[in-house]
Amino acid sequence: MRTLVIYNPVAGQHDVVRSLEEALAYLRTQGHDVTVRRTLGGGDATTFAREAVAEQFDMVIAAGGDGTVGEVVNGLAGTECILGVLPLGTANVWARTLGLPLWSHGRAQTSLLDAAKALLSGEVHRIDLGKCAEHYFILWSGIGFDAEVTRQVEPHREMRRNLGNITYYVAMVALGFTLRGTRVTIVIDGKAMRQRAFLIVVSNVQLYGGSVMVAPQAQLDDGYLDVYVFKGSNALDAAGQLINVFAGRHLQDPSIETYRAKTVSIRADKPLPLHIDGEPCGYTPADITVVPRALRVLMPTSASPSLFEGSNPEQPVRAAGTTVGWVEKGKQLYSDWEQRRHLPPRE
Repeated sequence: MRTLVIYNPVAGQHDVVRSLEEALAYLRTQGHDVTVRRTLGGGDATTFAREAVAEQFDMVIAAGGDGTVGEVVNGLAGTECILGVLPLGTANVWARTLGLPLWSHGRAQTSLLDAAKALLSGEVHRIDLGKCAEHYFILWSGIGFDAEVTRQVEPHREMRRNLGNITYYVAMVALGFTLRGTRVTIVIDGKAMRQRAFLIVVSNVQLYGGSVMVAPQAQLDDGYLDVYVFKGSNALDAAGQLINVFAGRHLQDPSIETYRAKTVSIRADKPLPLHIDGEPCGYTPADITVVPRALRVLMPTSASPSLFEGSNPEQPVRAAGTTVGWVEKGKQLYSDWEQRRHLPPRE
């Protein structure tokens, strides 16, 4: 299997060179012919992914954060090339969605190797994508408050790299004092409504911003996007909704309206900022559609079954002859356990 690894060297907050080398070495032992390309700036990952498709690579692995994943998605959408991920970013929402191992202080040198092993244990699924103008998204699009936070934080990449998600929290608090709802017209699958809202989330996944379960009913292959309209006029309205989101009560909050949609059009009385997968992407008006089964993705077995409407995996991504038999694997595990216990080897 020809595999291109697109590595973003400025993703995340930690030095992962050694851990990445271990992960790449593992991929090679599993029959992957690995090529590595480093990004130098925005848009490189999309260009590299498109070139990989043209050069008939079988899989592209995004070694970076959600921004890198999003760029790779825009290079692979609508093709047969498979998407994989090795999480190097700060939030790593896509990796968390899949249940992949992430960096921690106790396992800094093994996290990417563990992620590579978990990834290759999985199967290929076809999933939906969202699309706004010419941009595809695998996670979500946000209109309003969260997009303004993203827009404010975007120029301070070095600060974001050093402080991580704290940067976003500080920006949220600062902007929250001046938060005001805006009159918007939202058209969902041809049905129009008029609301005063400060945030609209159009989601393809269940998680939002790391570990917050905003869209628990979202599925990756159901042909729909999940829409959440946060109605309100000021920061007090937003604070109450935020509490309900963290408490898991937002689906019962009458000030948060939820919909499933194939198409969403948003027009506002004043231009509202827009982001796609955490990257600023202009302003309203916005027209968003679902693109069913537009991407082939390698899903580890750790991915929750609730992510899928039905079980539709393709064949596992393993090279011929690399699968270890269960008997041999059991013997190896027992031998390792005996050595740790200082017991004599088992015959």
